[in-house]
Amino acid sequence: MTLAAAHVNTGDTAWLLAATALVLLMTPGLALFYGGMVRAKSVLNMLMMSFVSIALVTVVWLAAGYSLAFGDDAFGGLIGGLEHAGMSGLGPGSVHGTVPTVLFATFQLTFAIITAALISGAVADRTQFSTWLVFVPVWTLLVYVPVTHWVWGPGGWILDKLGALDFAGGLPVEITSGASGLALCLVLGPRLGFKKDAMRPHNLPMVVLGAGLLWFGWFGFNAGSALGANGLAAAAFLNTLAAGCTGLLGWLFVEQKRDGHPTTLGAASGAVAGLVAITPSCGTVSLLGALVVGLAAGVVCSYAVSWKFRLNYDDSLDVVGVHLVGGIIGTLLIGLFAEKAMTGGTEGLLYGGGLALLGKQLLAVVVVAGYAFTVTYGLGKLLDRVMGFRAGEEQEHTGLDLTVHAETAYDHGVLGHGAPVSHSVLTGTSTQKVGTQP
Repeated sequence: MTLAAAHVNTGDTAWLLAATALVLLMTPGLALFYGGMVRAKSVLNMLMMSFVSIALVTVVWLAAGYSLAFGDDAFGGLIGGLEHAGMSGLGPGSVHGTVPTVLFATFQLTFAIITAALISGAVADRTQFSTWLVFVPVWTLLVYVPVTHWVWGPGGWILDKLGALDFAGGLPVEITSGASGLALCLVLGPRLGFKKDAMRPHNLPMVVLGAGLLWFGWFGFNAGSALGANGLAAAAFLNTLAAGCTGLLGWLFVEQKRDGHPTTLGAASGAVAGLVAITPSCGTVSLLGALVVGLAAGVVCSYAVSWKFRLNYDDSLDVVGVHLVGGIIGTLLIGLFAEKAMTGGTEGLLYGGGLALLGKQLLAVVVVAGYAFTVTYGLGKLLDRVMGFRAGEEQEHTGLDLTVHAETAYDHGVLGHGAPVSHSVLTGTSTQKVGTQP
């Protein structure tokens, strides 16, 4: 046994192994959540955009992403170095805190995966899949990796230099994905029939199943960020549960008051909104603070999802309204509710800490959201010019499942591997049922 290996805590390692698996499960959960929310003609495409993100992000993370995010600072808190490119120098004996470094790197990889996948909901029903395959790895390196270094990397300017707080990813995950989703909405433009057609979810049980898997995985996301099996992990675990519940109730309350009826989609969305908001604050606020954070997110996000109709941006599955707005709420409320017992010293305004922390949180939100939006908008415009980012009108009208993947969710699946597909099938003009049987 090496000297380094002697410092590995088996309990912490076992918990982080489980937490890593839980966070990875969130991406298939997101696929189901998003897949149920789209129309039936594009459900498989929606699932594919999440699933393929697992493979794409993993490759770039192992090649360079982890090193740039968590390597020794190279440019004054802006980015890490390439000393661990290709996971160089990391083996079973390498230790990060009390866990193996390769496990810590894998845990962080699962965060990067779901962040990229989250963006797909903003541009559902109208994205060229081939362009998405290029966008995801490039976006991960240009946007997610630098912001992660700012927040969690050694020498990163947001936590180490500015002193803002983010326990489990409000800045690099929620705000980054939400701001990037808004940028792509503007690059691609609205779906055909936006504000005219209903575009209702095609499968609400699928949405609830996806939300349940997300909630389950979120315990690994938040409590796992303690990087140990300890009291802080337990507190973050409870805060996560509490905020999800008040987020759900807050959203339903708004629906009842505004529309006269609470909905299944609202319950699922409210729970997710509460979980989004508690992500940055689960390790910094008390249980009372967590209840307030979740409730605030459930109420505000339930109104925020309708802003797209007033401002004319087509955020298909409410990534902006839930993840950007919820992430901002959770990050800013740290400045009010941060408690010394959780942070180890820093306190928010309501606990006597003054306005300083709130100002730091606000600056971090503005910079991260602005950076993510600007870079994503530029990247989206470039890819649109070079490859074309928006699916063709005929593809969108017929549905991306059939026109891109040559399969549908409800007609026996694949059209025979490699089997020719006629133009009439692709355009939906054939009267023959699509499937394996004539």
